[in-house]
Amino acid sequence: MKILDIPPRYKGIMFIIFSAFCFACMNLFVRLSGDLPSMQKCFFRNFVSFFFAAGVLIKNKQSFKWEKENLKYHIIRSLAGTIGILGNFYAIDHIPLADASILNKMSPFFVIIFSIILLKEKLTLFQGLAVFAAFIGCLFIIKPSFQNVQLIPYASGLLSGLGAGFAYTIVRILGQRGEKGSRIVFFFSAFSCLATLPALIFDFHPMEWWQLLMLLGAGLAATGGQFSITAAYFNAPAREISVYDYSQIIFATMLGFVFLGELPDIYSIIGYLIIISMAVLMFLYNNQKGVFKRLQKH
Repeated sequence: MKILDIPPRYKGIMFIIFSAFCFACMNLFVRLSGDLPSMQKCFFRNFVSFFFAAGVLIKNKQSFKWEKENLKYHIIRSLAGTIGILGNFYAIDHIPLADASILNKMSPFFVIIFSIILLKEKLTLFQGLAVFAAFIGCLFIIKPSFQNVQLIPYASGLLSGLGAGFAYTIVRILGQRGEKGSRIVFFFSAFSCLATLPALIFDFHPMEWWQLLMLLGAGLAATGGQFSITAAYFNAPAREISVYDYSQIIFATMLGFVFLGELPDIYSIIGYLIIISMAVLMFLYNNQKGVFKRLQKH
């Protein structure tokens, strides 16, 4: 089967899982870059994405201009995304990598809420229970680390999930309004660079060559994740694919074990099983629902 023949929902699932892997790699690179300000890390992360997005626009001979009626959505998406990144990077620097990744992956839960409010998408009881169960799975993973919790870093991590969830919902709105994914990424990257540039200028910390290499790696991984997550929400509604974004938990745990020597405990393993089970059930449910609709048409 050609990739173009794959139903949009399945393409959305593949894109969102790949984006989860990319963002897990990004978090690892950010951690490995050492003790640098979050603003500085954010700037380099988006600086790389800016040039990649510009290159895609030029290669595809697409205009850098956007429709005037879409400008407010670009600004809202970019502001929410920038807040999400800063919150995530601050959390990565102050709490375990897996905890920071998990809190950021609260974004699918917020996407469901915002999609109901902003997009008027309908949510079935089964889908709602599946997302709720996935959220419970996250709590199993986070709970052991909430002893002597550092309030600000954990709140920052949760804020990153909220910002990302809102941003992804706006991405879908822009997609429905005919906006190109590469233009969305370009606008967001440019906005984030400009927003963090003053802090970079007045509070720049000199970097070793390996720190710069890690930040460039974070930028490359973030670019892959950004384009993939944009393509995912272009292809399918949030209620059908957002639960698969939880796969970043698995990727983050694997990378944490290989590069940081972090081992999951029994609570984390239970959480993983719950989340994977919900992802499989959602996939089977959507398959059955799609078949039923096709049968009704015939």
